[in-house]
Amino acid sequence: MVEMTLYGRGGQGGVTLAKLIATVFFRRGAYVQAFGVYAAERSGAPVQAFVRISDAEITNHNQVKTPDHVIVLDRTLISSAIVEGLKPGGWILLNTPEPPGAFKALLPGRRVACVDATSIAVEERLGTRAVPIVNTTLLGAAARMFDVPVEEAIAALANLRFGESNVRAARRAFDAVRQETLPGATASPPQRTAAAPRDVLDDAVGEAPRLRTGSWASRQPHRRTLTPPCNRGCPAGNEVRGFVEAIQRGDPTAALDVLLETTPLPGVCGRVCPAPCMNACNRRLFDEAVNIRDLERYAADHGTRPPAVRPWRAETVAVVGSGPAGLSATYYLARLGYPVTLIEAGAELGGLLRTGIPEYRLPRDVLDEEIRHILDHGVTVCHERVTLASLAELTTRFAAVFVGSGLQAEERIDLGEGGDGVVLSGLTFLDEARRGGIRLDGEHVLVVGGGNTAVDAARTAIRVGAGDVRIVYRRTRAEMPAIGEEIDEALEEGVRIEELAAPVRIRRAGDAALLTCRRMRLGEPGADGRRGVVPDVSEDGYFDLRGDRVILALGQSADLRILPEGSQIREGAALVGFASAPVFLGGDFATNEGTVAAAIGSGRRAALHLHRALTGEDLFPPEPAPVATPEHVTMHIFMPAPGAHGRVTPASERRNTFTEVRRGLPDDPVFHVAEDEAARCFSCGVCNQCDRCVQYCPEGVLVRRGEEFFFDYGQCKGCGVCASVCPRGVVYLTEL
Repeated sequence: MVEMTLYGRGGQGGVTLAKLIATVFFRRGAYVQAFGVYAAERSGAPVQAFVRISDAEITNHNQVKTPDHVIVLDRTLISSAIVEGLKPGGWILLNTPEPPGAFKALLPGRRVACVDATSIAVEERLGTRAVPIVNTTLLGAAARMFDVPVEEAIAALANLRFGESNVRAARRAFDAVRQETLPGATASPPQRTAAAPRDVLDDAVGEAPRLRTGSWASRQPHRRTLTPPCNRGCPAGNEVRGFVEAIQRGDPTAALDVLLETTPLPGVCGRVCPAPCMNACNRRLFDEAVNIRDLERYAADHGTRPPAVRPWRAETVAVVGSGPAGLSATYYLARLGYPVTLIEAGAELGGLLRTGIPEYRLPRDVLDEEIRHILDHGVTVCHERVTLASLAELTTRFAAVFVGSGLQAEERIDLGEGGDGVVLSGLTFLDEARRGGIRLDGEHVLVVGGGNTAVDAARTAIRVGAGDVRIVYRRTRAEMPAIGEEIDEALEEGVRIEELAAPVRIRRAGDAALLTCRRMRLGEPGADGRRGVVPDVSEDGYFDLRGDRVILALGQSADLRILPEGSQIREGAALVGFASAPVFLGGDFATNEGTVAAAIGSGRRAALHLHRALTGEDLFPPEPAPVATPEHVTMHIFMPAPGAHGRVTPASERRNTFTEVRRGLPDDPVFHVAEDEAARCFSCGVCNQCDRCVQYCPEGVLVRRGEEFFFDYGQCKGCGVCASVCPRGVVYLTEL
């Protein structure tokens, strides 16, 4: 008698293969027997089938324990267990793309035949790509293995009414199967010993036998941590999800601690940042982005700052420029223990944070408090203008120098000579208005530009009495680089926008001026995604705008006269050309990114570069994990919840005052607005111990101990329920 055991999974056709093999030999006149044993009723669960072939009537109807041959229908079931009880000299037929030699360590001394039945079945469209039906394919390989002509296998298929694609698959497998007797001695099967009898009082007495169902699995769950998109989108490098989670717990001090690891100016950024983190928020595609900017402001306004660190290192460091990059570098160098001297050309610290952002956006007390906390770290302040010569001298007095002097040179356009006494630069106007040195009562004001400085200048002009303010911009409002909310608020306050107008010259008209503009048309998008402009060449392509004052806000550039001629400006690289201490550049001076958050991140990175240059210690964080995309988030699990918006002073009340327009989230002890807004966070890619995976595991093989989770892979069937109910993309599956 010849006995065979077949190992497969539900849906692959293992029992039918057993019947096909039996049919081949039945047609030869033998007595045959074929039947299956199912481990579970679902597709994908392990199935065993058995075949007996004999010259005499078969009276044994038990499962085969010591087969002559073994056939494995699924690659994931190949293990040492398949040879248990296998008689010497028997064949092992494996469904695998690998050659027999690949199994010499697992199956030494065995006769092995291999065929990629799965690929053949998929190509012949037998079953589906997810569950290919490989039975008729393996029949052809088995015929070759048993020296049965392929035509006899084809006849068995015809007897059971299988179609042409099954016949082709069997023929292909007959030709493709590879057979080899592997080197080595056949491993002896493990000796089974009788189990010790249980005591009648043993808790396990009466339990159902615990099957090791992990061997059924074709997939396996794992856990990972991805990078939340808000973290990746923050130019300052903030751990956004971390501080938002702390606010959700009702702990603004813990949230502030998280923020201070990457920014010394959370109160500033919580007011003036364009919030690219919110644009990256996955929840934006579900209902509305989490209000991260106002949550950062909330942490800064309600959290308690930790005690300052006093300097303890011997090496002294100079920081040139007290804008956001300089303040950031100063703070993190001081936290590392360096005595820092902060050098500022102006009379007050803060750079453009103080002179270029109006108080209705950034109150002075907020800026002063955050600068004060930085200075509490033993920072020395020096007010002087640094030149190329004095920069060289600084390198002889300090162990290292950081230059973050920002963009000091304002861009200009040649409008002719008619603008004397009428034209002002945007930053000059904002600084004079800050100091109370200018009034524009009843004047018609034209502001040229489309960035934040232009919008700030227009809104400030309204507040110092201008009767009419118009922004002149060569593109449309949609292409303006200014923060969208600031544009909306400017329009509410009465500012108008003259779109598609490019100034070309200015001339006097009595006490006022006429600004001649050329009409423009939008062209194709450029490399930055913004659409270009082309001049209107029609007869009425030029027109005049009358104004008592023209404010130019066309952007800024770095003043490079402070550096040696030919210097290569690269963030994070020491500047060549100085013989003494290394000089590092950062902020807008080096990157020209143009946002407070980007300058803060640049300043912090410069501090780490400088520290590494002085000590050799690398404190840079490791490369972040991949970003959690919307596809990683199971959004249908969440309930829609409208976002909380900060309070805004009505336009009618703010036109004549510099009091803060945006006043943040309501500080309500009853409704906990900030906590509820933070709770809207999906926590994309980061486990927050919601325990859904544990609760929904149908087999109870996933357990949590403290903050750690453990899979019992010996019992896990790989059903995938844990991954399907994970809202955040933390649990995922791999194919075995």
